[in-house]
Amino acid sequence: MRLNSSMETYGIVSEDGKKLITKEQIQEKTGIPIPPGIKEFLFGGWIAEIIRSKTDLEYDVSIDNVELLSPLPNPPKIICLAFNYYDHARDAGLTPSEEPVIFLKPSTALNSPHGTIISPSYVKRLDYEAEIAVIMGKKIKKVSEEESLEAVFGYMVFHDVSARDIQFRDKQFTRGKSIDTFAPCGPWITTKDEVLDPQCLKIMTIVNGEVRQNSSSNNMVIPIRKIISSLSNLMTIEPGDIISTGTPAGVAMSMKEPKYLKHDDIVEITIEKLGTIKNKISFN
Repeated sequence: MRLNSSMETYGIVSEDGKKLITKEQIQEKTGIPIPPGIKEFLFGGWIAEIIRSKTDLEYDVSIDNVELLSPLPNPPKIICLAFNYYDHARDAGLTPSEEPVIFLKPSTALNSPHGTIISPSYVKRLDYEAEIAVIMGKKIKKVSEEESLEAVFGYMVFHDVSARDIQFRDKQFTRGKSIDTFAPCGPWITTKDEVLDPQCLKIMTIVNGEVRQNSSSNNMVIPIRKIISSLSNLMTIEPGDIISTGTPAGVAMSMKEPKYLKHDDIVEITIEKLGTIKNKISFN
């Protein structure tokens, strides 16, 4: 997040999502020397250290007074799934795969929860995809489904913006989904203890006030525990990896008369327990 239009820092958000406490304030109140980088703070045991200090944290900075940035600015990997919802696969006329169909998005595509999505002017079929992103908290390799959720740190909203004309022309996903600003996310990372069942979260996308996606994570073809296990049998999963779990039905490309995104459109994505991100579209 950014304070006073210049100072960048991180912090902990209150349960109601209205206030926060910065790392500088945490250090002052607890006496614990908080690390400067957020990845070390999240995955290096510092949160447990703060809890052990038994200091009551006072959330006295209003969310309205800060600019929220991408919660995890430089993840090792961003792994995305394709056609992982029964309704989305059905609309596309596809049979869902029993194993994750994946592609990678670069970290340079990351965008803030309220940042502008900037699309090249030559893109004519710009589409939205609301997704649940899993933030991994441990290094794992070849874990079972039963053990996989133990390696999760938390979850956040992820918008997998897609240039369908590039995607259809390439016949693969990476280039059309890797453009700078094409991965708004946030508004923060919700720790896994606050999400008792990630397979039971409502997902909604609203474009210019019109509901486009209205579904639930219980429509996933491959549940999160199996996604993590399957991926860990392909590659080493590292702390800070983002795994975006696919989008439900309602995207523009599946409509009889597709409503692709236009200049100045506003896309608002809300996922139960994780919060809301809201982004404006700009073509240049």
